[in-house]
Amino acid sequence: MTNIYTKEIMMRFIYKTNLVLVLMCNVLFFASCETAYYQTMEKMGVHKRDILVSRVQDARNAQQATKEQFKSTLEKFKAAIQFDGGNLEKKYEQLQDEFEDSQAKAKTVKSRIDDVERVADALFEEWKKELEQYSKKSLKQSSKRKLQETQRQYRKLIRAMRRAESKVDPVLAAFQDHVLFLKHNLNARAIASLDKELIIVQSDVNTLIEEMEASIQEADRFLKSIQ
Repeated sequence: MTNIYTKEIMMRFIYKTNLVLVLMCNVLFFASCETAYYQTMEKMGVHKRDILVSRVQDARNAQQATKEQFKSTLEKFKAAIQFDGGNLEKKYEQLQDEFEDSQAKAKTVKSRIDDVERVADALFEEWKKELEQYSKKSLKQSSKRKLQETQRQYRKLIRAMRRAESKVDPVLAAFQDHVLFLKHNLNARAIASLDKELIIVQSDVNTLIEEMEASIQEADRFLKSIQ
């Protein structure tokens, strides 16, 4: 029994170690691919600053699309709860589609924000190193001030983006709960019972929309400052 237990411990340790190694390799591989991408783009005359601008625009647009999608999903839930006759199964299918669309939009937002962070980190690291290449002190100081100001604006941007992103999962969880409930309770009385729950969801969606709008405005300010 002891030998079996010891072997199980060893197998778990080996599995966890291998998993960590695989994850580390994936991170290193992805980082090397990203570096190669930047180098290729630079040879084509597209610098990290340009890529950052493009990715911030993509993240901004993804947030705008997500905001509209969550508003649409909420409206569909309202319509379902205010059910006054018709095909309940069809209403459930519509809500399921809306929920899945919301999930997809949320994943896109996270991916776009991650893209922004990666290129921003690479840009600021490169910028800092290049400061040491200046021979004229006044130009070096001017570039350093510009770097610090850009970093300050960027920190405000990424905080706003991440704050908006943090409001997404609770709303998705609430949408999922409602979809699952309706899946197994396709009758008018059960649907009507969700009315009070919807008030909470609507409040969460409104907060999400406010944060998304604030983040979009911050993106607009950042783009104006860097372009």
